[in-house]
Amino acid sequence: MAALKFAKTHEWIRLEDDGLATVGISAYAVEALTDLVFMQLPEVGRQVKAGESIGEIESVKAVSDFYAPVSGQVVAVNGVLPNELETLGKDPYGAGWLVKLRPSDTGELAPLLDTTAYDALVKSQPH
Repeated sequence: MAALKFAKTHEWIRLEDDGLATVGISAYAVEALTDLVFMQLPEVGRQVKAGESIGEIESVKAVSDFYAPVSGQVVAVNGVLPNELETLGKDPYGAGWLVKLRPSDTGELAPLLDTTAYDALVKSQPH
């Protein structure tokens, strides 16, 4: 499995062998949101830009956007997830993926954080 890269906004991305990129939100983000109640995923076929909001996750506490870590086209969404939000807490880096993108510029992965840098970022955040 390819290494995960993380955005400072708590999304993860993994470049797959087929050239597509799988995107989700980190375990830290899931834990911070708690009690998820609703999710809105983007439309398949949508063109997105790195840093653009591509959907929402709602908890009993707040509504949070999630962002595209890289630019590209949405080629798939995890359609079962909105009805099985607990999957995000159980397996955020596997079955809890949100979208698959066809990246338009894999160079946009370069500034994203590796696991060590992301863990350091999370540890520095107030709880």
